[in-house]
Amino acid sequence: MADRVFIIAEAGVNHDGSLDDALTMIDVAAEAGADAVKFQTFRAEAALTARALKAEYQVTNTGEGGTQLDMVRRLELKPEDHPALVARCRACGIAFMSTAFDMDSLALVAGLGMPWIKIPSGDLTWGEMLIAAARVGPPLAVSTGMATLDEVRQALALIAWGRMREDLPPDLETALAAFDTDAARAALRGQVVLLHCTTQYPAPLSAVNLRAMDTLRDTFGLPVGYSDHTLGLSVPIAAVARGAVMIEKHFTLSRDRQGPDHAASLEPDELAAMVRAIREVEQALGHADKAPALEEMANRIVARRSLVATRPIRAGEVWAPDMLMAKRPADGIDPHSAFALYGRAATRDYQPDEAIEP
Repeated sequence: MADRVFIIAEAGVNHDGSLDDALTMIDVAAEAGADAVKFQTFRAEAALTARALKAEYQVTNTGEGGTQLDMVRRLELKPEDHPALVARCRACGIAFMSTAFDMDSLALVAGLGMPWIKIPSGDLTWGEMLIAAARVGPPLAVSTGMATLDEVRQALALIAWGRMREDLPPDLETALAAFDTDAARAALRGQVVLLHCTTQYPAPLSAVNLRAMDTLRDTFGLPVGYSDHTLGLSVPIAAVARGAVMIEKHFTLSRDRQGPDHAASLEPDELAAMVRAIREVEQALGHADKAPALEEMANRIVARRSLVATRPIRAGEVWAPDMLMAKRPADGIDPHSAFALYGRAATRDYQPDEAIEP
C-alpha cells in the first residue's frame, strides 16, 4: 500500500435507482477529493429470496416494513448504466468501483478497470464468491463486519486458494491447511486489505472498537482499513490516526431522502470536510523517528536554556549549585553540564546572567 490513505466515497444505493443521481454523486465525490466512488451492482433476485425480511435499521430508515427483495428492486443499477458511470468517473478523474452481490454482477464489473474489488461484510462467508473475486485480478478490500477472527481466517484461506489455484477446494479444512504456508501468505501480500467494520446503520460509537484494527493487522500481517457507518466525521479520522490505509464512508445527496443508507451517510459538504481532515491527519502522522523537525531547529536556541552565573564569579572560585542557574536563551553550555562543573574551579570571571563557557 502507498503511504496515502485510499478514500472510497461509498455511493452504494443512495442514488435510489436513478442514473442521473448516480452521475451527480460521482461529481460530488470527485469534487470532495475522494480517490474512488463506489456503487453496488446486483440483480435483486440473484441475491435475495422473497422471505428475506428487512433488517431493523432498514425498516427504520425506509419508514416501512416488507422484504429486502421489494426494497432492493427499486435500487438496482441496470447493466447498461455502468458504461455511463465509468465514463463520468474518467471525466472527473476519480476511480470507479462497484461491489458485486452475485456472480453475473462480478463478471460485469470485473471488466470495468476497478482498482479494488470490494468484498462486503455479508459475503465474507460465501466461499465461491471469495474465490471468484480473488481470480478477477485487482486486489481485494475485504470488509469484516459481523465477523469473528476465525471467519476472517477462513475467508483469507479461500482467497489465497483462489489466488494460487484454478480448482475449488474439496472442503474448508483443506483450504485452511493450505493457508498455513508461506506460499499462501505471499499470495495475499499486497493483494488484500482487511476493512474493520460495524454492520449497523448508523453504528453506535460504543460498537466501533477501533482497537480491533490492531488485532486484524497483528493476527494476519495484512494492512487494515476501516469501513465506517457511524454518524459524523470523528471515527474515520481517528481510524486514519490509528493506521488505516483505506477509508470507506457512505455519502448521500441529502439525508432527508428515504432509503436504507441515507441516515448514516455524509452530505456533500461533510464528505469534503472528511477528505480534508484525513489528508491533514495523514500529513501529521509523518514518520516514526523521534528527532527535531527541520522547522523546530531555529527555536531550540530561543526555547531552551543554558547555564548562567547567579552572581559575580571570580576566576578560581569552585563551582557550587547556588552559583549557577539555567536560563534562556540556549547560547551557552547545556544545563546538564552543571553536574560536571560542581567542585571544579571557574577558569575566568563571570558577571551575573553571563553564559558559562565550557
